[in-house]
Amino acid sequence: MIDCMLFILVFLLLSTTFSQQSRINLTLPDAQGVPPKQFDHKIEIMVDSTGHYSVNGQALSTKDSADLITAIKQAAQDRRDFMFIIAADAKAKHEDVIRIMDVAGQLGFVNVNISTKV
Repeated sequence: MIDCMLFILVFLLLSTTFSQQSRINLTLPDAQGVPPKQFDHKIEIMVDSTGHYSVNGQALSTKDSADLITAIKQAAQDRRDFMFIIAADAKAKHEDVIRIMDVAGQLGFVNVNISTKV
């Protein structure tokens, strides 16, 4: 019985492929291309590495989506043709950036841009 178990163990060890956990190596694209269309008015939302927002340079006191919506509505003055720029710190969480994008979509902005470092 032990011989059979040993044989099965050796067989499994030899026939098993050792899987390697691979990393995903990313090469992010450079920010190149034609200059974006110029707009008369813009709304710039900035998010820092701690998740705090500012709208056109005015810092918000909370990270709450409702406060973000209120500040953007106030800056937009009921217009949706403004250029909407998201400028996120490299260490900002994706959750915070996605929250801004969701708010932009809810409010009807169509010219949403993400600011990059050139």
